[in-house]
Amino acid sequence: MTALASLRNMAVTFRRWNSWMLIRLASPDRDAAAVAEIYRPLVEETAISFEEVAPTPMEMAERIRATLDKTPWLVADAGEEIIGYAYAGPHRQRAAYRWSVDVSAYVADEWRGRGVGRALYERLLVLLGRQGFFNVYAGVTLPNDASLNLHQAVGMQPIGVYQKVGYKFGRWWDVMWLGRRLTESPDPTYDPVPLPNLLTNEAPESTLHSQDPAGPSSDPFGS
Repeated sequence: MTALASLRNMAVTFRRWNSWMLIRLASPDRDAAAVAEIYRPLVEETAISFEEVAPTPMEMAERIRATLDKTPWLVADAGEEIIGYAYAGPHRQRAAYRWSVDVSAYVADEWRGRGVGRALYERLLVLLGRQGFFNVYAGVTLPNDASLNLHQAVGMQPIGVYQKVGYKFGRWWDVMWLGRRLTESPDPTYDPVPLPNLLTNEAPESTLHSQDPAGPSSDPFGS
C-alpha cells in the first residue's frame, strides 16, 4: 500500500452518547471547506487565534496538505458534517527542536463540551508518539478555561505565561503555554518519522484501525 493510500484509508471509530463519530486523517480536497468554516469565526470574532484574516478553503487545503507531509491532521466526522479537527506542526525551526511539536484542536461551536476535542487529541498524541516525537506543546490565549481544561485532560501541564504577547481587537492578550512528554525514553535514537513513512511501514489492519465502543479513554492504535 502506498503512503497516499494509507493516508486516505486510515480511520478510527468509537461510540459515545449512543452515536458514532469517525476520527480520521483529513482530506485536503474533501474537508478544507468545513475546516475553514469551523476556524473562520475564531479568527474573525475571538482572540483564540491570533490570525486576523481567516484562510479561504483553498488556503486551508494547502495547510492540510503541507501538514500531512510530516505530521497528522485529524478531523472528527459526524457523518453529515465535520465537527472538529486537530493537528500538529513544528515547535520551532532550529534543528535541535525537531523532536518537539505544537498541537492545536478546534471544535464547531455547537459540539463544544461534548468530548470531541479530547477524542481528537488522544488519537493525535498516539500517532505523534509512534512517529518518534518526544514533546508536545500548546499555546492558549487567556482567559479560556475550557481550552486549559482540555489540554490538562490529555496530560499537558502549564509551563508559563507569555504576558501581553499578542495584540488584537485593540488590546493585549496573554498566552499560557502547556506541555507534555510523550515518552519515558531519555534520549532520541532516531529522527521523527514523517507521517506517510509511518503509515507505509505499519500494517494498517493491525495498527491503524480499531473500534472503540468504550469511548476515547482506550488506545485505538494499540498494537
